[in-house]
Amino acid sequence: MKAAPDGYTLLQISTTNAINATLYDKISFNLARDITPVAGIARVPLVVVVDPSIPAKTIPEFIAYAKANPGKINMASAGNGTTAHLASELFKMMTGVSMVHVPYHGSSPALIDLIGGRVQVMFDPIPSSIPYIRSGKVRALAVTTAVRWEGLPDIPAMGDFVPGYEASAWQGIAAPSNTPAVIVAKLNSEINTALADAKIAARLADIGGKAFRGSPADLARLMDEEVDKWAKVIRSANIKPD
Repeated sequence: MKAAPDGYTLLQISTTNAINATLYDKISFNLARDITPVAGIARVPLVVVVDPSIPAKTIPEFIAYAKANPGKINMASAGNGTTAHLASELFKMMTGVSMVHVPYHGSSPALIDLIGGRVQVMFDPIPSSIPYIRSGKVRALAVTTAVRWEGLPDIPAMGDFVPGYEASAWQGIAAPSNTPAVIVAKLNSEINTALADAKIAARLADIGGKAFRGSPADLARLMDEEVDKWAKVIRSANIKPD
């Protein structure tokens, strides 16, 4: 934030920054004021995975099952205030289901307990869940986006069942505020050129992501939308940092 605005010190920003803008009461910087958006890097959908012993095989069936068992379903997450946690709280808000949040320190221990049947459902970034989905150790009900994700073409999108629902992790590059427009434009052009490379696109797809190409304004718009969306979820669910 305090580096010289010369294009040589950059910051990788993500969904976490948009969440933290509301999650924490006292932050020493203002995301909108103190950085200059440069370019997006990737969008990464989450996926709703359940213990295979759960009878629900679709999102409508899961919603019905959850409503028939209020407060009896343990909902794992990678941690309190994470994208995965907020994605599941958004689902609860939009569907009216009641589930018990069980935060873990990261996706791996949460997935282990999901596979072991100690928790029943998890909203998880695709990269960590996809090996278990492909091996059949967990059942995928939907990706948490408005449309299907090409990496899991047989898995429906949450938007098919819960209109307006969308939750995904994202990454981008920012520079210190007051970075000259000519420098921002040059960086944006080079990053977008790299993201257009077929090998990079394929690698992103392998790990569950999709290139997020666009202008600095596109990244700024996404940041504003995400800060607003997750602020509503945090306040509605009264989420506090650990």
